[in-house]
Amino acid sequence: MKPRAGGVLTSVMVVLTVTTGMIEAVSFLALGPVFTAMQTGNILLLAFALTGAAGLSPAAAGVSCGGFVIGAVLGSRLETSVDVHGRRWFGPALLGEGLLLALAALVAWRAGVDGRAGLDGPVDGRHFAVVALAAAAMGVRNVTTLRVRVPDVPTTLSTRALTAFLGGLPTVADNRIGVGARHEGRRFASVVAMFAGGLLGAWLLHEGVRPAAVLIVPGALALVLGVTFWAVPARRTSEPG
Repeated sequence: MKPRAGGVLTSVMVVLTVTTGMIEAVSFLALGPVFTAMQTGNILLLAFALTGAAGLSPAAAGVSCGGFVIGAVLGSRLETSVDVHGRRWFGPALLGEGLLLALAALVAWRAGVDGRAGLDGPVDGRHFAVVALAAAAMGVRNVTTLRVRVPDVPTTLSTRALTAFLGGLPTVADNRIGVGARHEGRRFASVVAMFAGGLLGAWLLHEGVRPAAVLIVPGALALVLGVTFWAVPARRTSEPG
């Protein structure tokens, strides 16, 4: 059973977009520089790093790609397995993502991950472990996003939402991509949410908050949302399909 479309689901996806910005702030500023959710950027960082570009770690980028692949595969198998039995898969998917992020935060805290890896200090196994776990969580997230299919709110990238927003402006009004206040509102919210999450995450790190503390916020939000969707009766949150 898939989550019921509507304002509640859209709001959840916008909140998840905020958490993506926070996670990427930690990944880029404290663990890499590397991306864990936006693998397009990460693949480019890997390509740059392989040429010997200063400050970039090919190992970190490779670990992120590997973690993402594992998370996407496991997330797809989990969600499909739950779905074929006629059960709700959205809540378990959020719980799986939240647990991986919480584990990443725990590893970062116990290992003493701090500072700006690759910029203020070396990238080592501690950072790789956190990167792998965060990337796995984002692999699960991307599978979930594809299955949910909330229009204009992809949660882990902003390029398409921004392009669609610009194409939907009254001066352009490209009917093939969808126009109207509802479409434009979702697109604008998606872009702003990503910016807000990145800004919040970067500010917290700048103020000396440890990466583990920043990571635990997205993890906790995913867990709370997952428990909520699991606890509320299916007739209120889900529909066949």
